[in-house]
Amino acid sequence: MSARTKIFFAAGLLAGLLTACNSQNPPTNGVAMKLPITTTAFAEGQPIPRRHAFKDQDISPALQWSDVPPAAKSLALICDDPDAPMGTWVHWVIYDLPPTATGLAEGVAKTPELSDGAKQGVNDYKKIGYGGPCPPPGKPHRYFFKLYALDKKLELKPGLTKKDLLKAMEKHVLAEGELMGTYQQK
Repeated sequence: MSARTKIFFAAGLLAGLLTACNSQNPPTNGVAMKLPITTTAFAEGQPIPRRHAFKDQDISPALQWSDVPPAAKSLALICDDPDAPMGTWVHWVIYDLPPTATGLAEGVAKTPELSDGAKQGVNDYKKIGYGGPCPPPGKPHRYFFKLYALDKKLELKPGLTKKDLLKAMEKHVLAEGELMGTYQQK
């Protein structure tokens, strides 16, 4: 390799590294930035309070997040239980949340569309909005609240399923975060 070729190669490599490290650029190769998500209702990996359960008040927990990338055009959230006996059970599907949102209040209305333009999908109870934990008696189940920052507003009608939402989000995720809580039926 000639000296000139080595210089061009090194300059190209450096430019690539600088581009990859610039947080303004969307991630490549399916690697998304981390999006912190928390709640005041429970600590990461700890039990979800009974009032959020399906057979109790069935209200969604308050959620907070930060570090939404500047390039985000919308946010989406999926809550599911991978420990359900018949496969993953979907508890909440919500999308087209404004990228300026920093959280959701406790007890989000179970309406197809929210006042900020966000839309809610159908959970596995076949209802719109949040449906709380309701595992069979036995060991605790894990409930994952997964938040996604997207590079576009989906502008799809309310009532999507998790599968529909995941398909619509393909190749549009800029950042993602996850919060896990547990629930045990007694």
